[in-house]
Amino acid sequence: MKKVNDKELLTHYVKKHNLSNILDDEIISLMELHYYEKGEKILHAEEELIHYYFFVDGKMKVTSLLENGKSILLKFYTEFDTVGDAELMKNIPICRNVEAVQNSYLIGIPADILREKCYDNAKFLRFMVNSLSTKLETTGFNSAYNLLYPLINRLSSYLVEHINDNDYIVLTSSLSDIGEFLGTTYRHLYRTFKTLEERQIIRCEGETIYVLNEKELRILSKNLYK
Repeated sequence: MKKVNDKELLTHYVKKHNLSNILDDEIISLMELHYYEKGEKILHAEEELIHYYFFVDGKMKVTSLLENGKSILLKFYTEFDTVGDAELMKNIPICRNVEAVQNSYLIGIPADILREKCYDNAKFLRFMVNSLSTKLETTGFNSAYNLLYPLINRLSSYLVEHINDNDYIVLTSSLSDIGEFLGTTYRHLYRTFKTLEERQIIRCEGETIYVLNEKELRILSKNLYK
């Protein structure tokens, strides 16, 4: 992790995400802009939360370590979000591992100071409640979806979510990471990609997936991952 001493860039992110609407000037003055390189751990499970984070740029993933030693991918961060909500409010050790998938910027605030100040800030508390509620809803929805639908439906949903205006998808995550997120193995995921190709719904060329039949892909998707 590197601290970025660029007040102009920090101010840009604060204004872009309207952070002054939920935090007072005293807390804003304590903000630091942190830069994490691809593959670098941002939070380590079971360690103390030192900084509460606003994720502002890049891509991260949240994983949970299971008792059998395997890890399960819970969420990707690609848009503005928060990191450390439960740990901040409950003052508990970090629950999940968070890792930068791409080079990423986060705004950090010392957790111990924020705990002292946040309970007197109604706007921040409302923001936290909304953040925690959204994460609970999303995690529950995605977990249920993985249990209820075959992989071809889950993969179709994943692809539909990432399709762009030119009817193709550029995979920014490895097949292993996508497999973790969809609750399957690399091999099963690879075979399902091939099934979609054989049905002439998609065409795979390296990391680029061309959508040949968007209507059929959307029918298979059933619903979208959140």
